[in-house]
Parts: sequence; structure tokens; C-alpha cells
Amino acid sequence: MDENSILSVSAVEKGTGKSESITVTNDKGRLSKEEIENMIRDAEKFADSDKALKEKIDSKNSLENYVYTMRNTIEDKEKLADKIEDEDKEKIKEAL
Repeated sequence: MDENSILSVSAVEKGTGKSESITVTNDKGRLSKEEIENMIRDAEKFADSDKALKEKIDSKNSLENYVYTMRNTIEDKEKLADKIEDEDKEKIKEAL
């Protein structure tokens, strides 16, 4: 296989000495140079909005993780469950 993704295969039948070869190219479904350049321009154009969306998703995931951890902490008897009043636990649960 060469640098252009072209596969060349040869075969020789040892008994008769007959040989054949075939070349396989991957032209079907390839993007043109113009299409690739358009995709790169679009990626650069939307990079800032993609970054902002990633930050928003990361923040949401962090908040959900905090809520999950806090909920487990107030209900775990080895942690805070026995040290917090029931009324306070309810307030925390409502806030979560």
C-alpha cells in the first residue's frame, strides 16, 4: 500500500508460473480537496462555540456529580447521615 492508499497485489501460481496482479484504489467516497478545505474552514469557524458548549457540558456534569456525591454523603451512615438532624437533611435534599 502506498502513501495514496493504493493497494497493489501480485500472485504467482508456482505450478504453471502464471502471474496476475491487481491494483485497488479507494476513489469511491473520497472527499475532494475543496470539500476538505470547506470542512476545515467550518471547524475553525465554529471552534469558539464548540469550546463554549464543551465548557457548559463539563460544568453541568460537575454539578450533577456534586449533587450525586452530596446526596450519597447525607444518606451514608458512615459519613454524615447520623450526624445531621432530619430537618436539616430534608432541607439539603430539597436544595439538591
